[in-house]
Amino acid sequence: MMTETNSLLRYSLVLGLVAAVGPFAIDMYLPAMPKIGGDLGSSMQAVQWTIVAYFIAFGLAQLIYGPWADQAGRKPPLYAGLALFIAGTVICAVAPSIEVLIFGRFVQGMGGAANMVVLRAVIRDLATGANATRMMSTIMIVIAISPLLAPLSGSALLAFGTWRLIFWALLVAAALSFFLIHFALDETLRPEDRQRFDVPTMRRGVGMLLRDRGFMVMTFLAGFAFASFFVFIASASFVYTGQFGLSPTQFSLAFAVNAIGFFGASQFAAPLGARVGPQRMIVLATTGFAFCTIALFVVGLAGYATLPVTMAGLFIGNMFLGVVLPTSQVLALEDQGEHAGLAASLGGTMQMVAAGVLVAAAGPFLDGTVVPMLAAIALCGTLALGLSRLIPHQAPLA
Repeated sequence: MMTETNSLLRYSLVLGLVAAVGPFAIDMYLPAMPKIGGDLGSSMQAVQWTIVAYFIAFGLAQLIYGPWADQAGRKPPLYAGLALFIAGTVICAVAPSIEVLIFGRFVQGMGGAANMVVLRAVIRDLATGANATRMMSTIMIVIAISPLLAPLSGSALLAFGTWRLIFWALLVAAALSFFLIHFALDETLRPEDRQRFDVPTMRRGVGMLLRDRGFMVMTFLAGFAFASFFVFIASASFVYTGQFGLSPTQFSLAFAVNAIGFFGASQFAAPLGARVGPQRMIVLATTGFAFCTIALFVVGLAGYATLPVTMAGLFIGNMFLGVVLPTSQVLALEDQGEHAGLAASLGGTMQMVAAGVLVAAAGPFLDGTVVPMLAAIALCGTLALGLSRLIPHQAPLA
């Protein structure tokens, strides 16, 4: 039992470090977004599209990596995704215009998607139930540390060079990820468990998943919860440095505070789920998230959304999300062992595209002030709350 626990912990740490490259690609250049706009002569909305392009590509590419991982094993898609990520990073580093930068971010997102799809499928290979939730929560710690370190790293690099230096640093991180995948990650899908890939088989699998109420509800609930992060990521640097007057380093510290609530609470997901039941826990947590974000929006409308108030409200909201996200992702795949890769890719695609569409729709209203940002986050909380009421009853995770 101890050996199995140690093995799961080792895999969790390795997978978390590999998966953290994607969040670093999102968070590391956030302090530089206003500088990017000035350097490339583009508007705030155009710079925000570098975030949207990454997320949409991240979502769409998962449709390829999941079936591929079911057919060829987990490691080949990881290598291919890493190659695309490296190519996109180089394009971003040398981009002469905002259009080229957006394209580079799109290519980056296509590559970064492999890590998240395969990560979820590997977890399903190794564990189910509470063990899978514990693995996901451990991974969330590693991933969630990136919002603490990535913006600070980005702001530190800005002190030594331009925003392009940030993307060259991401290239180094991608190289380290390659060594982890090659030397520290074993193939977890046995040859006898691999699925033949063809269009009719994929169509049948997709049809089955789309008719699975539990899968669909959990997938979109996680998607709208993620969307609240995306809204914050796309607008926070402009709000915190523009309206609140923070420096890039101060913004990085303020951004990190919001991440602490998320990854701290995520460690209670498994024990809380075992105590009260995962479905009931998600309902309670989404209720808390919706109430918190709506209240914060009302406070903003009244003119009291100061920097401390905004940070405190988002900190509490992210604590609720830290409970919801790992559990909802595990539950979405709980009954999909035969098609874990396809389910992970389809679920990831729907989550990311839904979140990307919400961010793109909110973009014209995000003007660098705090109230529109809080309104979009509150909308995400309301949508997640509505979906939590549609969760079918299932047995508790064992």
